Amino acid sequence: MSLPSHPFRGPLFMVLATCFYVVNDTMMKVATEALPPYQVLTMRGIAALLWGMPLLFLLGYRVSLPLMFERRVLARNLCETGGILCFVVALANMPIADATALGQITPLVVLLGAALVFGEKIPGFAMALICAGFAGALMIARPSGEGISVYALLAIANAVLCAVRDLAGRRIAGHVPGMIVAMSAVVVVLIAAAIMHLAFEQWRAPDTQHVLLLAGSGLFLIFGHFFIFMAYRVGPTSAVAPFYYCFTVWAVVSGVVVFGHLPDLAALCGIVLVVGSGLAIVLHDRRRRRLAPVA
Repeated sequence: MSLPSHPFRGPLFMVLATCFYVVNDTMMKVATEALPPYQVLTMRGIAALLWGMPLLFLLGYRVSLPLMFERRVLARNLCETGGILCFVVALANMPIADATALGQITPLVVLLGAALVFGEKIPGFAMALICAGFAGALMIARPSGEGISVYALLAIANAVLCAVRDLAGRRIAGHVPGMIVAMSAVVVVLIAAAIMHLAFEQWRAPDTQHVLLLAGSGLFLIFGHFFIFMAYRVGPTSAVAPFYYCFTVWAVVSGVVVFGHLPDLAALCGIVLVVGSGLAIVLHDRRRRRLAPVA
C-alpha cells in the first residue's frame, strides 16, 4: 500500500492505533474479572478472525493471503505474540493505567533501536521532548512504589517486545498490505493463546456479556494492529514514536468512563506534557525538513 507523504499522517495513525488498542484492552480487562486471561485472549482472537477474514476478501486481498506467513511478517508477529501473552496477565492483575504507564518505554526503545539498526539520527531537541513525554506519561499513570511485582515485570517485557515488533515491521516489504500483517498477528496470537489456555487454565463458560465484550474487542484489535503498523510505515520514527504516549491519555479516559477513576492535577499536567511534546516534535521535524538544503 502506497500513501502520499504528509508529516501528520504517521502521528495520526498512531493516535488512532492507541485509541483502538485501549478500547480493546478495556473490554478485555472487564472480561478477565470473570474469565482466565488466556481464555479471554483466545476468545478475542476468534472474534478478530471472524471480523477480519471477510474484510480481507472485501478489500481484494485474497491473493495476498500467503504473505501472512512470509518470514519477516512472522518475525514481527512473533514479537507481537510474546508481548501480548505478557500484557494480558499484567492487565488482569493491575490497574489499566499502571499497566499502560509501564508500556510507555516502548517509544524510547524504538528510537534507540532505529538509531542503532537503521542509522536514523535523533536530534537532541527531539530526544528531550520524548523524555518530557515519558515524564508526562508517568505523571498520568504512576506505577505504585511498592516495588516491582511480577506483573509489572510482565508489563515491562511487553513494552520491550512491542519495540522489537515495531522495528521488525520496518523490514517488511512495501508491497505487503497492512491488513495482511494485522491478520497474521491475529492468527499467530490466537494459536499461542489457545496453547497457553489448554496448558495452564480451565475453561469457564462465558455469558452473553462476555461474548459481546470480546466480539467488540476483536474488532477494535484489528484496527489497532493495522494503524500501528501503518504509522511506522508512512512516518519517520522520530515523529511517530512520541504519539505512542497517547496510550496513557486514552487509558485515563478509560479509567474515568469505565472504572470511575478521576485524574488528579498531576495527571492533567501529564496529559499536557504528553500531547505537547508529541506535537512539538512533529512541528520541529516538519520545520527541519523544510529548511534542509536540497542536494
